[in-house]
Amino acid sequence: MRLERRQQLEHHLKASPTDLAGFMELGRIYRADDRPLEAKRIFEQARQIFPDDQELLWEYEEAVLARSLQQYREVSDLASRLDTLETERELKRSQNDWARRRIEVCRARLARDPSLQHLKIALAEAMYEAELYEDAITTLDPILDHDELSPIAYLIKGRCLLASENPLQAMVALRAVALRRAVVAPLKTRVVALKLLCETAEKVGVTLTLAKYKQHLAQAERELAQHIASSK
Repeated sequence: MRLERRQQLEHHLKASPTDLAGFMELGRIYRADDRPLEAKRIFEQARQIFPDDQELLWEYEEAVLARSLQQYREVSDLASRLDTLETERELKRSQNDWARRRIEVCRARLARDPSLQHLKIALAEAMYEAELYEDAITTLDPILDHDELSPIAYLIKGRCLLASENPLQAMVALRAVALRRAVVAPLKTRVVALKLLCETAEKVGVTLTLAKYKQHLAQAERELAQHIASSK
């Protein structure tokens, strides 16, 4: 049924190239069929005719992201089966492309609508993966006092500081995730932060603090296990 509709729309748009609704429907069908490259092609065609349509721009960006993620997954699957220098290089390239595409899209969307503060989390995660640690921290700092966003923001900041070889500053950020009482982080986020705190405390040799972190980690893991069991 969807194949038939797709063929109808392809034919229809050749005869009626100004039908925005037709372009949107066709592009979304390609997205639903896991064919983001074709979706990107359709939305690109539409943008030549409707360059100022914001919904169309959003769909185009989604197709760009979907295609980049698809390529990354394909290369990851190949690299898991073929351990060669060529696949390793291609995996690194696709990882970088996936990070860069997210950075581009998040920056563009924030420029269009600065109120989309949650996008700074996705932007910082992509910057972290691209090893742009200072840029990620700068992106996160304005949202550290947003209660809803602060736990994951502090976690990403802590990871960036660890990657930048600033373990003591990283521990400050990770404690803000794991031990703050004013803003309690989600259990999974808290467990991740506490594991990083334990690893870092052990590396820098903070023995007494490490024991405290291990106690908090054990408690958080018990709570998480109970939560998972009760939700089944």
